[in-house]
Amino acid sequence: MTEKTPGLYVRFAELSYPEVERLLALPQPKIALLPVGSTEAHGPHLPLATDSLIGEAVVGLAAGELAARGHLAAALPPIHYAVTEWAKEFAGSTSIDAEVAIGLVLGTCRAMRAMGFDRVVVFTAHLEPDHIGSLREVARRYQAETGDVLLFVDTTRRALAARLTPEFQSGSCHAGRYETSLVLAIRPDLVRMDLAAALPEHPVALAEHIRAGKRGFLECDMPRAYCGAPADATADEGREILATLATLVVEAVVGSLA
Repeated sequence: MTEKTPGLYVRFAELSYPEVERLLALPQPKIALLPVGSTEAHGPHLPLATDSLIGEAVVGLAAGELAARGHLAAALPPIHYAVTEWAKEFAGSTSIDAEVAIGLVLGTCRAMRAMGFDRVVVFTAHLEPDHIGSLREVARRYQAETGDVLLFVDTTRRALAARLTPEFQSGSCHAGRYETSLVLAIRPDLVRMDLAAALPEHPVALAEHIRAGKRGFLECDMPRAYCGAPADATADEGREILATLATLVVEAVVGSLA
């Protein structure tokens, strides 16, 4: 019986270049996982880096699981800027042009493939429609240029969303129970829980607003840049969501290699 080759999980940005050379010479399937976040208002109680924190945590957890399956899994540092026009009226929110965002993500993915990674995976927790559209365009251009599939784990797709929480599925989840639970699980020190506990539940039919052509939090009756029920958030729920999101990433990789 052939002994299974052990896997390896690495934080890519912490390696030296000779270490990268040695890793890329290993025989295991090599997976690069890229979290794409944002710098954007998330209510009065969560940090601007909420989407980046979630993406980095999901990628790290997924990389560990892939390593346990015998892969070389490299968690890349997050990209912290994206299309964030919906929050532009709120201090700190930093949006970049869609073509710049596409070029930044696509260039990173191209570089990973050219370096020798067998699969490149993109995960985002930032759900603004034009941002999701930009990542879908990245995947389209990547495949057109290289002939390979870019694994964009798009949680806005119905089949994936159905595996997440009721608040996420409702769409009324920006800085609500869903995201606040995640940050409580990842960086509880960054959650202003006294503020979150005092926020009333604020359901917003974002999908309907999007269909009606609205394009910002203020237009969608979100004067404090949140919707949902942040006061109901718990770290335990956040850990459960993290595990589910990581599983979605792992399943995408395993399915593509099969």
